[in-house]
Amino acid sequence: MAINTWGPAICGHAHPEVIAALHEALEKGTSFGAPCVLENVLAEMVIDAVPSIEMVRFVNSGTEACMAVLRLMRAFTGREKAIKFEGCYHGHADMFLVKAGSGVATLGLPDSPGVPKSATSNTLTAPFNDLEAVKALFEENHDQIAGVILEPVVGNAGFIPPDAGFLEGLRELTHEHGALLVFDEVMTGFRIAYGGAQEKFGITPDLTTLGKVIGGGLPVGAYGGRRDIMSMVAPAGPMYQAGTLSGNPLAMTAGIKTLELLQKPGTYEYLDRITKKLVNGLLQIAQETGHAACGGSISAMFGLFFTAGPVHNYEDAKKSDLAKFARFHRGMLERGIYLAPSQFEAGFTSLAHTEKDIDQTLEAARDVMSQL
Repeated sequence: MAINTWGPAICGHAHPEVIAALHEALEKGTSFGAPCVLENVLAEMVIDAVPSIEMVRFVNSGTEACMAVLRLMRAFTGREKAIKFEGCYHGHADMFLVKAGSGVATLGLPDSPGVPKSATSNTLTAPFNDLEAVKALFEENHDQIAGVILEPVVGNAGFIPPDAGFLEGLRELTHEHGALLVFDEVMTGFRIAYGGAQEKFGITPDLTTLGKVIGGGLPVGAYGGRRDIMSMVAPAGPMYQAGTLSGNPLAMTAGIKTLELLQKPGTYEYLDRITKKLVNGLLQIAQETGHAACGGSISAMFGLFFTAGPVHNYEDAKKSDLAKFARFHRGMLERGIYLAPSQFEAGFTSLAHTEKDIDQTLEAARDVMSQL
């Protein structure tokens, strides 16, 4: 049996309770092209869980959520420029494909053909964990920046946590300059804590994007935030965004059941324990087999770099031995362990993983690393 430590379904790819709920929902219909009560149920659960969200709009993917939140930032502030961070990936919309990490980084493509320069002319970039660079961008673009968007824990340049004071500094800077702070929690939401990174670190952004986890593995995304900002979205306000399949009853059903399962006592303690066991084991094996490596984890999210580190940003991540990672990934795959297929991608554990699975993964890793 293959062990998958990379995927969106935090309860596992076929949790019996999620599957049972989906079977029941299928009998009622797969798509209506109209709002359904399930959207209200999941929306209330998201609002109760995520500190920044007072109103929420469902979409079909993390990419769509980030596209919408970018438009909303501009509509609310009346400004056009946005700051993103090198190595952070916010979906494949034109404006975000600038130093985007993830698959773009793996393929060595700094940008993508088909993206006009005009689409990225208002995208400003800074190194992650570099507050001084962000300050300089605000000074150089006075009253022009609508907001700052980031992965509060980077997952698309590998696993990179924020340095102490970085998120707090961004919150202060955006307040000072009348800009919005947006957390892209497509990866971190409901994964590193029930309330996401903003609960974990105690920083409340103005807007948040979500995906993956809140659909229980089905296609879903969401964006939400302060009521005064979200009230700009049609039909309450003038900013248009819509989608026939948004709030699909199957995705809502899987999401509701997934969040119910995540509320069970001990869930995040368990995820934290097995993930630390995995990462600490991998780092120990790397040391014992003579490979420079660094990494870490927060709850169910983890990463491993083949470099001595430390890794604070995308430039640091690029110092990793990519050829060695490719051989490691292939060796693990041949032994039934499916890790994220890129050095620039965080890994995830799930409630389906057992202590035995972690032991099996570490056993395979020792075998592979001893032969690298």
